[in-house]
Amino acid sequence: MSPTKDSNKISVLNQLLAVVKEISGLPECRNTTKKMYYNLVRRVKLLSPLFEELKDSEEELEDSEIRAFELLRVALDSAMDLLKLVNEGSKLYQALQRDKIADKFCQMTDQIEASLSSIPYDKLNVSEEVQEQIELVHAQFKRAKGRTDSPDLQLDRDLEIAQKEKDPDPEILRRLSENLQLRTINDLKKESLALHEMVISSSVDPGDCFAKMSSLLRKLKDYVLTINPEADTSEGEKGFIKHRSPVIPDDFRCPISLELMRDPVIVSTGQTYERSCIQKWLDAGHKTCPKTQQTLLHTALTPNYVLKSLIALWCESNGIELPKNQDNCRNKKTGKFVSDCDRPAIHALLQKLLDGNPEIQRAAAGELRLLAKRNADNRVCIAEAGAIPRLVELLSSTDPRTQEHAVTALLNLSINEANKGSIVISGAIPDIVDVLKTGSMEARENAAATLFSLSVIDENKVIIGAAGAIPALIDLLCQGTPRGKKDAATAIFNLAIYQGNKVRAVRAGIVVPLMRFLKDAGGGMVDEALAILAILASHQEGKLAIGQAEPFPVLVEVIKTGSPRNRENAAAVLWSLCTGDAQHLKIARELGAEEALKELSENGTDRAKRKAGNILELLQRVEVVVDP
Repeated sequence: MSPTKDSNKISVLNQLLAVVKEISGLPECRNTTKKMYYNLVRRVKLLSPLFEELKDSEEELEDSEIRAFELLRVALDSAMDLLKLVNEGSKLYQALQRDKIADKFCQMTDQIEASLSSIPYDKLNVSEEVQEQIELVHAQFKRAKGRTDSPDLQLDRDLEIAQKEKDPDPEILRRLSENLQLRTINDLKKESLALHEMVISSSVDPGDCFAKMSSLLRKLKDYVLTINPEADTSEGEKGFIKHRSPVIPDDFRCPISLELMRDPVIVSTGQTYERSCIQKWLDAGHKTCPKTQQTLLHTALTPNYVLKSLIALWCESNGIELPKNQDNCRNKKTGKFVSDCDRPAIHALLQKLLDGNPEIQRAAAGELRLLAKRNADNRVCIAEAGAIPRLVELLSSTDPRTQEHAVTALLNLSINEANKGSIVISGAIPDIVDVLKTGSMEARENAAATLFSLSVIDENKVIIGAAGAIPALIDLLCQGTPRGKKDAATAIFNLAIYQGNKVRAVRAGIVVPLMRFLKDAGGGMVDEALAILAILASHQEGKLAIGQAEPFPVLVEVIKTGSPRNRENAAAVLWSLCTGDAQHLKIARELGAEEALKELSENGTDRAKRKAGNILELLQRVEVVVDP
């Protein structure tokens, strides 16, 4: 065998064995696509003997055979990505988008089957047993082409009712909690993290599904807290509660004592400690951060209220009382006031951020941006190393690329719930708003996405609105790229949930561009415009501003021809405008709204039916004066 061909053969077979091993080692899937997941994993595992036997064989592979195996390796890499996405992603998203997920599995099956078809088994020097097994696996992939799981009609009905009704039957929520494996507060916290990571990730666009998922998550959380906050009924424990001490999340432990924190405080590096532990460290004369070994700029201790509230919620959910005293503040592994956690690479990047050289700072911020995007562990470690205050400082950099890296790194770090609080406490919001106003287009888009991520916490909605973010978001809404407009609209929608921000948005002139988007059906912003208008119309100033923008023809047209969600929002806006206003009722009737509303009251969503019925009642009760 020629050295080159031998090298190519060994290389591709090693790659195939590695990806099969990785797929075989994936954890059990417990979401609504578990059958498709299990079948794909099972079939891929059966390919391993072929690769092992060929690797041990001294027979040369032809170039065409090597290319066929390379195609199979590409297909299995794609399968690995799909399986990881399903296993680690939002369970609610997958339940609501099961058809799309099923299509991805079908495409994956087709791709692997096509790759297997290009491999000439009868020409390969493998045992008869292995050849029969591979032919069997190939036949299984052929039969699986185009086949999907049978629909779970009960789950579909439960999801539909839970979305539509404000207070669904607890029995429906119980079934959903079981089916989706969202039984405990910790399950729901993981789901919330997966949901927000998906929303922020540039590779996934949840679209209208996000509002449904957020609403369902709140209802499930209320159900779990109300019915059985201590429940930890994992697989094999159904029917009873297993009493045990729950595992304390790492974020809730003091890095010095490794105990649950009752009074977490932040030092100047951005690291959080139990107050009594870090105070003892300081009282002993130390001037450095125990975890990062950085020199402390000052010794002031800032309460970490966000983390404290998360710890309190976790304790309440697990039936645990916060510790009364925490005198043991030594590291339990070393007996010293030093963390056993070493993060040399991240620490080196942090030192580069402190370097005065702009090029070094830019490169370090860019690397942290990528690391923070990669996985959840990196986001925790980067924050613990004290990077957040340094990145906040770089938001004011005169170098556009450095500024862009810094705001995007903060966006990626904010996926972690605890990091949201650290970013706000570091004083980042005014600087993020400045980037939103003056940065490059990519920096402005990512600044908008960061503000959306931070605004998930209700108290941050107030801070962000007060910092002047809304006019800047409206500018991006008008001037941005298609992606920038979407980011701005999402942030504005979330901020406008707070009443004070509704007024800010209206006074900043948001109604005019929203009406422009609404009238431009091909512009791709109709959904966002209607969703925001529906929120603004619930406030008196918003109602007046929308009413003056001549919205009635386009609202009636949307009610007649729009998507179910847009018809619902258009009816909500029309109802707000017509309530208590005979002139608006007259305009709506003249535009043919009555007929469209009757059809909507029969065929719309639950909320759309209610709004349409309310407007029809107004039209029937109020005598509309027609000019002679």
